[in-house]
Amino acid sequence: MDDSNGITLDFNLSLATILVIVDFVVRVLAIIYVPRNRRPQTALAWLLAIFFIPYVGILLFLLVGNSKLPRGRRRKQEEINQYIVEGTEGMEDVKREPPWPDWLEPIVELNRNLGAMPLVGGNNAELLPDYEKSLQAMTDAVGEATKSVHVEFYILSLDHTTAPFFDALEAAVKRGVDVRVLLDHIASIRSVGYRKTARRLTKMGAQWHYMLPVRPLRGQWQRPDLRNHRKLLIVDGKVGFTGSQNFIDSSYNKKGNIRRGLHWKDLMVRFEGPIVAGIDALFATDWYCETDELILREHDVPRPVKESPIDAQVVPSGPGFEGENNLRLFNALVYAATKQVIITSPYFVPDGSMLYAITTAAQSGLDVQLFASEIGDQAVVYHAQRSYYEELLRAGVRIWLYKAPTVLHAKFFTIDDEVAVVGSSNMDMRSFALDLEISVMVRGKTIIDDLHELQEQYRENSRELTLDEWMTRSRVAATFDNVARLAATLQ
Repeated sequence: MDDSNGITLDFNLSLATILVIVDFVVRVLAIIYVPRNRRPQTALAWLLAIFFIPYVGILLFLLVGNSKLPRGRRRKQEEINQYIVEGTEGMEDVKREPPWPDWLEPIVELNRNLGAMPLVGGNNAELLPDYEKSLQAMTDAVGEATKSVHVEFYILSLDHTTAPFFDALEAAVKRGVDVRVLLDHIASIRSVGYRKTARRLTKMGAQWHYMLPVRPLRGQWQRPDLRNHRKLLIVDGKVGFTGSQNFIDSSYNKKGNIRRGLHWKDLMVRFEGPIVAGIDALFATDWYCETDELILREHDVPRPVKESPIDAQVVPSGPGFEGENNLRLFNALVYAATKQVIITSPYFVPDGSMLYAITTAAQSGLDVQLFASEIGDQAVVYHAQRSYYEELLRAGVRIWLYKAPTVLHAKFFTIDDEVAVVGSSNMDMRSFALDLEISVMVRGKTIIDDLHELQEQYRENSRELTLDEWMTRSRVAATFDNVARLAATLQ
């Protein structure tokens, strides 16, 4: 044998041995490190990715495997959380008169211990389920501002539909109103015309900043899919809006959506009363985290309203908190239900605890219903959601699919005739662990009745999915659903 060939063979064998050893060590380290402080299903998904596609899996894990915000951001979040807790001590003003449910008090305390605002009474709430009318209501509110306008949206985009809102902001600036605007960085740059939006905000003189910017060259870096998903508007500290709607045309200005005729259907809620101070405090939290400027207590807490008052509590959540606040609240409420649970969520990808809570309620004889969209705009999430339908249907959950081409994007659920939660949070693992969200727990006959009426309107435009129909879907579709379900647990 030629000596050079022997040397090459020895080198190749040595290299192969090294690679085998490295591969073995990586797998052992993955088994030790990946499951730490993660849900078993999430850890298993990451391990499968690393074992079956090791190089890609490791790269993805290093890029998006850490679900925590940067240390400096977490420190600022803790500072402002403590400030809010201390500054809102004693704000509770709720008449716990019958028929106050016994199970609600521990849930209020749970929320407070996790960093929520106090439960406050004396609020009014108006549902805004029409997309264009909701945009107009927020535009009109800005038009009446005299002191401050606080705008925070996951997506805020200047287009032909939202132009009047930007005009109202500009007019407010000219009147001497303090206009502060926050918009999510990654969501913004993915939207059509984001440069035009940025130029308009700058030109009008608004104070504006991106939330959670990912700009490594400027020293701004964190896991890129940790996003601020909140949607809220506060005017003069007296009127507050929050819910599921982004500030953009209902087609999201995407060619694919326009070609398919897709339009989004959302729900915003207009609040008046002391709860507005809680919503504004959450804006102040995000403003401080992005700018280091503390703007709390610019306004007095609004006085309680007397006409059809409701109780309400702002519950923030996201990777800036130690616990998954929204998940704990949702689970606690579902387990507390005695008659009915009705959920509306465009992206329903629950973790194990949420799935058990919902199916347990259905198997206990409660009326459990889920409203979702017949059509999806995000393929992976859409198929992952479908993977849960069989288990839900077998447990007795009724599933209503809102008819295409509308994407039902509203996010709320009702518990019996007692309590509801509205806000920006989906019933999915991303909203539980990765996104900053706002949820508002409300109690009061007027708003619960209004939400039930809205659910009936949804039902009129939906078709009920049956187990028999679902079991006839193709094997190819079922395979896509199951693979997407596994991918959805990579967090």
